Amino acid sequence: MSAATPQAEASSGAGMLASNSGIVQAYLTKTPGSATLAAEARDILPSGIVHDARHMQPYGIYVTRAEGSRKWDRDGNEYVDYAGGHGALLLGHGRPEVLAAIQEALPAGTHPGANHEREVRWAQIVRELVPCAERVRFTSSGTEATHMALRLARAHTGKNKIVRFKGHFHGWHDHMTSGYMSHFDGAPTAGVLPDLASQVILLPPGDEAAARAAFEADDDIAAAILEPTGGSFGLVPHAFEFLGFLRELTAKHGVALIFDEVITGFRVSPGGAQGYFGVTPDMSTHAKIIAGGLPGGAVAGRKDILDDLDFYAAKESGREKIFHPGTFNANPVSAAAGTAALTIVRDSDACERASAFGAELRAGLNGVLEDEGVPWSVYGTFSSFHLFMNPRGRAITPSAFDPLEIDYAELKQRPPELVNKIRLGLLVNGVDIQGWPGGMASAANTADDLPVTVDAFRETIRMLRREGEL
Repeated sequence: MSAATPQAEASSGAGMLASNSGIVQAYLTKTPGSATLAAEARDILPSGIVHDARHMQPYGIYVTRAEGSRKWDRDGNEYVDYAGGHGALLLGHGRPEVLAAIQEALPAGTHPGANHEREVRWAQIVRELVPCAERVRFTSSGTEATHMALRLARAHTGKNKIVRFKGHFHGWHDHMTSGYMSHFDGAPTAGVLPDLASQVILLPPGDEAAARAAFEADDDIAAAILEPTGGSFGLVPHAFEFLGFLRELTAKHGVALIFDEVITGFRVSPGGAQGYFGVTPDMSTHAKIIAGGLPGGAVAGRKDILDDLDFYAAKESGREKIFHPGTFNANPVSAAAGTAALTIVRDSDACERASAFGAELRAGLNGVLEDEGVPWSVYGTFSSFHLFMNPRGRAITPSAFDPLEIDYAELKQRPPELVNKIRLGLLVNGVDIQGWPGGMASAANTADDLPVTVDAFRETIRMLRREGEL
């Protein structure tokens, strides 16, 4: 018996994929090098991946280098990139000033195990840009930042429960697993303690009446946390007036308001969503752009709340200090990259350019849908784009679609097999997106990227039609 090819081995777990799919076969033909690495990865990594968003069938691409708005895989294929480091790369790949800052920091050591000047400079520019940032505490990730923000809120208020909104993403720790992709009834997901899940109140996104009723019915709410442009950077949007409403409601009830700005921070505007909309939360959580493409996160907020992390302030107030170590908090190389990136965000029109390209891209993709007679829509705000796949067969015009008129469950409903084929088709045609499906534009996108993306989307739609998917 002859040995299996790397493509056959890598696709052995494909399951749902039809072996006669032209899209799948085109992808296998184009990416044999990625197939080989995927086969190796499956032997040692669960599903062969290290991040759930990279799960694809038969396998995802293996990237060897990236620059600006483009990246190249192991087989030399070039892609316009809208994954953007999972949203971390507003400035695109390999921004020279950021690379220079990293290269300057590296010879001084990657971990002094002591205080260093770069963490001070990093915190100073975060405070300069973020309206709520009277104090800053660095973490290693956005998940750690939201976890710490909840602990701070509970300590400060003396209350226990957390209000969250369905479809909003705040990391993977135990408070945050229900109500994003599943368990919308608030039931604990696998491995989460039922008693902990019961302390989380899940509300419909953007629903003022439901929020008002929840706060009036329960005086044990410590914090309300949300993505300020809507769940998953506006995949499940809300009216922006909801931010001002929630600011007033939480203040009235003595509840800490937390903006999760892990994505929106330094992307919507240099001051994040809070700076753009003029609504200041009690705390905000940050990651992605804050560290210039390297690992890093932060909690920013009111001094009196973050004083519970302060040895001297906690002792003076008679409160128990919150314990917070973290081996890689404010790693000096991340601090250097973050300071360089935030300086560019502050001093340039990077946010505006990314948002402008996002608007052009949404318009171009909707033009394809209208030309091809497909009743889907590409929607979003700022630099985001999201594909609505119209699971209920509504009569819609792609360019006139209003996601605020659609329930969150319908916005998030999409056939996984079809989404997988869309991603494969786009990769075959030179474009990489994220799996919801959608993505984010960057300040590095150029006029050349737009026709490549529009043409790739058009050809993918036609490939789907040839396979009877449309």
